[in-house]
Amino acid sequence: MYENLEASVNQAWDDRSLVSVGQYQKAIREAISLLDSGSVRVARFVENHWQVSEWLKKSIILYFLIQKSEKIEAGPFEFHDKIPLKKDFQNLGIRVVPQALARYGSFIAPGVVMMPSYVNIGAFIDSGTMIDTWATVGSCAQIGKNVHISGGVGIGGVLEPVQAAPVIIEDGCFIGSRSIVVEGVIVERESVLGANVVLTMSTKIIDVTGDSPVGMKGRIPARSVVIPGSYSKKFKAGEFNVSCALIIGRRKESTDLKTSLNQALRDYDLAI
Repeated sequence: MYENLEASVNQAWDDRSLVSVGQYQKAIREAISLLDSGSVRVARFVENHWQVSEWLKKSIILYFLIQKSEKIEAGPFEFHDKIPLKKDFQNLGIRVVPQALARYGSFIAPGVVMMPSYVNIGAFIDSGTMIDTWATVGSCAQIGKNVHISGGVGIGGVLEPVQAAPVIIEDGCFIGSRSIVVEGVIVERESVLGANVVLTMSTKIIDVTGDSPVGMKGRIPARSVVIPGSYSKKFKAGEFNVSCALIIGRRKESTDLKTSLNQALRDYDLAI
């Protein structure tokens, strides 16, 4: 549908002299407008896997090149930046508590609640999701429907390299307070992360629900209940404990999704 637009962005990416040409600037701005409206998104679930649209990440990087820093005023607050703030939340059907900020070029669906928090350009947040106090959603991160991003959570962003996948939090997940998810980790649908879980692409994820531990990296399987843990690793200087994430169970099918976000951890006698 947007083949011509994609082609223009790719041409400007390959030949930066074109960035100053009007028709290419128009194409870059149109791509950002489409991201802002949710007409396109950096990653889509296609044929059972997440597919990244590199040209949209390129358009964001090029947008920074053609934008000039300007004064932005929001009530008594003043900012100086290249990217304007997202506006018109009332008509968009989004509840935004004072001190919550979202950059233009991010998509936030109707029904989302933003407590004092921050959403960066290229991010996609689907309907019914709560972004709680002091949580941050980084560039191009993809957040599904009915997700709870708890207080102080850091969802990492990624622009370069353009082929790098963004963080993806699928529908119905609960991300516990002060957790960190970065480097393109995928948290599959209806999973629950307890407080202070840290997930990077190098974090060892260990499923301890069976007779023997099963290790994995980069992805939390659907409906998993996850807590922070550690394992012993030998170094030249000695043996030390290294952080990991432990899958200790699965959310119960019998538990109503609206109540199981907190209950899932209580089922395993864990604090929320």
